[in-house]
Amino acid sequence: MAPPQRILFPPEKICMDWQQRQRAGAGLYNLGNTCFLNSVLQCLTYTPPLANYLLSREHSQSCRQQGFCMMCIMEAHVNKVLRASVRVIQPSAVITVLTREHFQLGMQEDAHEFLRYTVDAMQRACLSRSSDLDISSQATTIVHQIFGGFLRSRVTCLSCRAVSDSYEAFLDVPLHIKAASSVTAALQDFVKPEQLDGKNCFKCSKCDKMVAASKRFTVHRAPKVLTVCLKRFEDFTGRKISKLVEYPEYLDLRPYTSQTAGEPLLYTLYAVLVHSGGSCHAGHYFCYTKASNGLWYEMNDASVDGRGIDTVLRQQAYLLFYDVAVGMEDSPEDSNSSATASTSQLSWAGTWEGSAGRPWPIWPGRLSIASYVGFCLHRFFCGCEEEEEEDGKESKFSTS
Repeated sequence: MAPPQRILFPPEKICMDWQQRQRAGAGLYNLGNTCFLNSVLQCLTYTPPLANYLLSREHSQSCRQQGFCMMCIMEAHVNKVLRASVRVIQPSAVITVLTREHFQLGMQEDAHEFLRYTVDAMQRACLSRSSDLDISSQATTIVHQIFGGFLRSRVTCLSCRAVSDSYEAFLDVPLHIKAASSVTAALQDFVKPEQLDGKNCFKCSKCDKMVAASKRFTVHRAPKVLTVCLKRFEDFTGRKISKLVEYPEYLDLRPYTSQTAGEPLLYTLYAVLVHSGGSCHAGHYFCYTKASNGLWYEMNDASVDGRGIDTVLRQQAYLLFYDVAVGMEDSPEDSNSSATASTSQLSWAGTWEGSAGRPWPIWPGRLSIASYVGFCLHRFFCGCEEEEEEDGKESKFSTS
């Protein structure tokens, strides 16, 4: 892939660790079927690198955009939630945004659709002062550097074995779960080679004719924050696939990248968005998020209640949010391929037994000693509280 012609946001300024440690912030009032919006906003609010940036108010201090700016709106919302002196607030500014788009106030909407709208709108806000940028430069906004990555689509001619690569930018990864019982199985299906033959034959430039080929997607450049959508709703009927799909606290993305050889590429779960109900047209959304104090909370509109990781991992998840382990931000990239770039859909689920039977990641030798020590200190100071919470009854930290 060609290097960017411009760097819109310095990558070294993105901080993956929380800059402030505190308990969970305010809950959000439901203003009439706005649970889908509330859940997405809470998941974004507790995305560490995004929250760190928005809490600094750096964007609004330099923003020159006239009228609507989603980054300014999110900045104000995150500061309001995390610095609130009350237990519940109204997400009024974001609600106003709904009337600008095809979302209809008072109607139940799809949380994934709203998430994509919000992240896309933030990306557009970051690009508003730039024009005629190449794709690589567009990927250097803070939004794309946090949520975005690139997939590689590799087509291999089955006659001459010639390879053709192309790339697609993505901000989240939709996974089919109809035939999968776990995120692992869904990911295996995602990267499984697809045969192109019959009507789907491939025009090989080397053979100069239509030929049978295989096509395979892999993650070429991994994101700092991995957002996975488990496709629970059928396309035409909206009927829900209600089965439980296992998802881990820790994921290794390495086996699904363009460069499978190498140390594990580890991610940690920090938010889970849940849908309860029988179809996309009805039901209720709520979420679980890990606050900056390292503890998990169930966020159900106005209520914010403490929960343990065991409860978090037993949900009918719709959206999963993972952040990359500190010290592993450099993502794999196949530098040997020549291809064209185009402008949209990851992790092997691995856990290892730690103390008290808890899942524990084995950190690779490539990871710096400082990062490993930092991880251990975090588990020492924050993990103890988590263990106490899980060993006892689930505690209620606040009520609406």
